[in-house]
Amino acid sequence: MNILCFGDSNTYGYCPDGSGRFDADTRWTGLLQKKLGTNDRIIEEGLCGRTTVFSDELREGRRGLDTIGILLESHAPVDLLILMLGTNDCKTRYNASAGTIAKGLEQVITKAQKSSPHPFRLLVISPILLAPGVGDPGFDPEFNKGSELVSQNLATEYKKIAARYHADFLDAASVANASETDRQHLDALGHRLLAEAIYKKITT
Repeated sequence: MNILCFGDSNTYGYCPDGSGRFDADTRWTGLLQKKLGTNDRIIEEGLCGRTTVFSDELREGRRGLDTIGILLESHAPVDLLILMLGTNDCKTRYNASAGTIAKGLEQVITKAQKSSPHPFRLLVISPILLAPGVGDPGFDPEFNKGSELVSQNLATEYKKIAARYHADFLDAASVANASETDRQHLDALGHRLLAEAIYKKITT
């Protein structure tokens, strides 16, 4: 089974202390590969700053909608698509509600289904919550208190989208938390907990 993991920095494996990227033995995608064994193949497609449909004027190529179709073609056949996006959509510059972000996710799903040359199973994951104070001085000024509230409402909206498209659903915030270091990224423990939850979800 070919499994495409499409997400942002928490799929990429960004280290909360800004030192780079967790290695394959630490990030959840690598851990999931180990759990599944050699009969399944994990395809890592995590990109820092990736959104569902919003354009980042400071960084090119961050709209998931623009690349999901290309990736499904280039990695064909994809048997399972795991989508975990939404954290970056909570940035203040986009001024988007959880409902609007969910509509963006729906566009990504629709594009994926239209573009893939093969039918695939879908797992929608709502991201971990932005921790309190993520926008405080010394942390990330792209977020504020409003961003925190929006992130708290994503799971409810994403679950509706998953049901609409007959997809599996997992709330990452129910199993893992943002690191205390930067209040937005998974630490090593978070990656391990998420890998375990995803493994259970896709094998049961």
